[in-house]
Amino acid sequence: MPEHTPLTGMKVVDLSKILAGPYVTMSLADLGADVIKVEHPEGGDPTRSWGPPFNGPDATYYLAANRNKRSVALDLKSEAGQEAVHRMLADADVMVENFRPGSSLARLFDYRELSERYPRLVILHISAFGDTGPLRDEPGYDMVAQASAGLMSLTGEPDGPPVKAGYAMGDLGAALFGLIGVNAALVERERTGRGQYVTTSLYESQLALHINWATGYFATGERPGRLGSGHPSLVPYQAYRAADGHFVIAVGNDALFRRLVTALGHPEWADDERFASNRDRVANRTALNAKLESVLVDGSVAHWVDLLKPLGVPVTAIRTLDEVYDCPQTAALDMVRKVDHPDVGPLRQVAFPVTFRGARPAVRSAPPTLGQHSREVLAELGYGEAEIDRLLKA
Repeated sequence: MPEHTPLTGMKVVDLSKILAGPYVTMSLADLGADVIKVEHPEGGDPTRSWGPPFNGPDATYYLAANRNKRSVALDLKSEAGQEAVHRMLADADVMVENFRPGSSLARLFDYRELSERYPRLVILHISAFGDTGPLRDEPGYDMVAQASAGLMSLTGEPDGPPVKAGYAMGDLGAALFGLIGVNAALVERERTGRGQYVTTSLYESQLALHINWATGYFATGERPGRLGSGHPSLVPYQAYRAADGHFVIAVGNDALFRRLVTALGHPEWADDERFASNRDRVANRTALNAKLESVLVDGSVAHWVDLLKPLGVPVTAIRTLDEVYDCPQTAALDMVRKVDHPDVGPLRQVAFPVTFRGARPAVRSAPPTLGQHSREVLAELGYGEAEIDRLLKA
């Protein structure tokens, strides 16, 4: 089945760096867009040096968010670099940037001027805290977003310190909402013929992802605390210790709870007034978990998984990444692809997680080395060889 690329023919100019913006543009590239990543000639995207680990000249952090793009090395603060970018924007569909509000680059590429000059252009701006408010000019990294927007207050054991999420949820949340915004603006442009200025931030994206934590707080006014792997509204729904490690049980209704406790040899727990309904179990989570833990610690992870899974009780071992990438399910989904890198050779990448008519978008090209496509792209923009030599030398 041929690879499906819904955004083939779209041109994206990527002026962003680090993770949130580059993840948006990589996703657009995965969907078929021609993405030109503009980087400073001295060092390029800072994540190229965010290591170890490195694989070839670049850190694996950079390699995670920049495939299927072309890299052009330009100094955006120089007149020549700005002229080259404007040539790119003349027929571009999307521009993505995460310039710090008030910075010289934010002034040089102000969305109001760009929207007037290129009325069909969709511009995505990603910031730390949003375009308005007392924190609008604050810089921010993922850790700052996780702390300031509440995620760290919800992550970790009840008697332990706050813990950040294992993934960069601040950056990735903003990236996913930014991607939604860009694609919605492109759909709107089909109706109106005009582009759009789209903004999101790490902070507001985290608020949007609070979901039930937010509505619970709005209803009760009570500050939620950390529950470890537990769920605020379901019990048992967390990780439990077995004799040789930890595993997860996720009971979502009373019938599943009865199946669980019957399998554990304690059907009477389902009739205990403290545990009979989910409402009761949430109110008495400490007492119930103590009973469950006293039984579960005597068996192995494999024993409990093999016992409970045939009964339809949601249960799984907690797998490490090496186990995940060796898992038959991962292989069946064809989520890990290989692509040739000019310095590394075959490079494994996690593919785009959406299929179209059963086909997954291709991993077409490796994350580019710094300035790998400068000559190619500048020639496409109409520069002659002598002009390209002068521009790249400058």
